Amino acid sequence: MIIALLVLAGLAAVLLFWVAGSYNSLVTLRNRFKNAFAQIDVQLKRRYDLIPNLVETAKGYLKHERETLEAVIAARNTAYAASKAAAANPADAGAMKNLLGAEAGLGGALSRLMVVSEQYPDLKANQNMMQLTEELTSTENKISFARQAYNDAVTTYNTRRESFPTNVLAGLFNFAEAQLFQVDNAAERAAPQVKFT
Repeated sequence: MIIALLVLAGLAAVLLFWVAGSYNSLVTLRNRFKNAFAQIDVQLKRRYDLIPNLVETAKGYLKHERETLEAVIAARNTAYAASKAAAANPADAGAMKNLLGAEAGLGGALSRLMVVSEQYPDLKANQNMMQLTEELTSTENKISFARQAYNDAVTTYNTRRESFPTNVLAGLFNFAEAQLFQVDNAAERAAPQVKFT
């Protein structure tokens, strides 16, 4: 009888250690993807800060393109608000979806601004405009790398969350599926081309 109790106690201890280890592993992976999103958020904020400067520089040259400038600022504000909501909880699928849509809108508005600016040689030659465009391009590259790191962290988390037997534990403790940071529309996947030649 004592041996049976010792075996049961040993099994209970093993089960307890497995539950604790699996739970802690899920928490660690969830924190990694949240940290990875925070890195995206830093770069998005940098981009959001650059855009008003870009628009202000272009305003003097693009007096007849007021709609384009207003569209860029409106898209920037929408994306900024969506970014704050997603940053509050990167595990929220709805917030991530809103951010992806807002980012797509901002990308389109920035592309239109760049196309319009091509028609103004003085603007293309403006030192401020060239510097801001270079900073924006650099920031876009950093955002791409941060998105890749975020998606890697999300994939690792989701794989662990969905693997048996950890999926049972994930369901018990409400570890929700994390959303990848990806563009669903194939047309939006094409990178905007910025040409100042």
